[in-house]
Amino acid sequence: MRRVQELDERYVAHTYTRQPLVLTKGRGVFVWDVNGRRYLDFVGGIAVCSLGHCHPALTRAISSQARKLMHVSNLYYIQQQAELAELLARVTPEKIDKFFFCNSGAEAVEGAFKLAIKHAKREQIIAMQGSFHGRTAAAVGATWKRAYREPFEPLIPKNFDFVPFNDLAAVERAMNGRTAAVIVEPVQGEGGINVPSDDYLPGLRKLCDERNVVLICDEIQTGMGRTGKWFACQHWGVEPDIMTMAKALGGGFPIGCLGAGAEVMNSFSPGDHASTFGGNPLACAAAKAVVQTMLKLKLPQRAAKVGKYFKERLLELADKHGCVQEVRGLGLLLGMELSSKKIANDAVAKAMARGFLINCTADKVLRFAPPLIVERKHIDRLMKVLDQILSEVG
Repeated sequence: MRRVQELDERYVAHTYTRQPLVLTKGRGVFVWDVNGRRYLDFVGGIAVCSLGHCHPALTRAISSQARKLMHVSNLYYIQQQAELAELLARVTPEKIDKFFFCNSGAEAVEGAFKLAIKHAKREQIIAMQGSFHGRTAAAVGATWKRAYREPFEPLIPKNFDFVPFNDLAAVERAMNGRTAAVIVEPVQGEGGINVPSDDYLPGLRKLCDERNVVLICDEIQTGMGRTGKWFACQHWGVEPDIMTMAKALGGGFPIGCLGAGAEVMNSFSPGDHASTFGGNPLACAAAKAVVQTMLKLKLPQRAAKVGKYFKERLLELADKHGCVQEVRGLGLLLGMELSSKKIANDAVAKAMARGFLINCTADKVLRFAPPLIVERKHIDRLMKVLDQILSEVG
């Protein structure tokens, strides 16, 4: 481990605060470090590894495609890309039926902004306080945390207006004749696993319809079955005009996607947007395997059922420990807000020392985003240890 740390310190850009851990392999809900120690993974690559680590269907698909064709470019038709788009049209909201493929969530968000502005022929975008949409120039411009935005203000477009999350009146006040789009995470992930009231997303849909404004749902963290539906907006029966996805779509292989209805997507003309690697055969073969496996195993439904049990167990701990302020979330995207940043960081460190990986977001919220194949027995093991840890740190 020391050599890896030394190499990282010398040769790798220092843009991450890393845990003192070198992981070398994974299988299912478990990962192993360089010393051979096993950990139960409740981070899941930050909501990426929904099938678990090295799922046979995914590794087979990647291996098989890699032996045939990895990259050609979008100058030609790509069979795997077209087939993936057809699959996604089966699971996305009915309105979303055309797709553009890229390599990451931030790229999908940037594409969504370009599409919304071209379609609406306006330029202002309303984003939410507490939001996170990525680290590229426009995506970070729509991200609320000042520490992410302020050092790069000269690069950031000046067409973002922030309003409080879960406040319809604030959105309505911010809308004007220059508003092209509203972007929202149906459940805020990096912002602290914030779930809106039941009238919020339907209210946004209504406001956008009345003002002819594009509604963008950022489903990068919440999509692909994570919250107990294929996409979180479906909990409220809301169909966005544009939707972004990434993370779990490739099950660990990099791929991003921008989806929209044909009327909106057709606002793009050849040359308006492109990606050299986006939608390459290898990435699309991986994503196809993920979607097919999720359909076969009914993982969104499973996430709803197991997530309900997980949340109940977390609420039991909240009743027992005074340092727990709130438990919230949907499906297998859950957060436990603690009373201080120090307590949360101590809990993460103590859990890792005992063989469990969890992480902290929004300073003091423990975030749980395990593979969707996690079982009750795995949750029970974590709860036993977390009970002990909260007694120690609280």
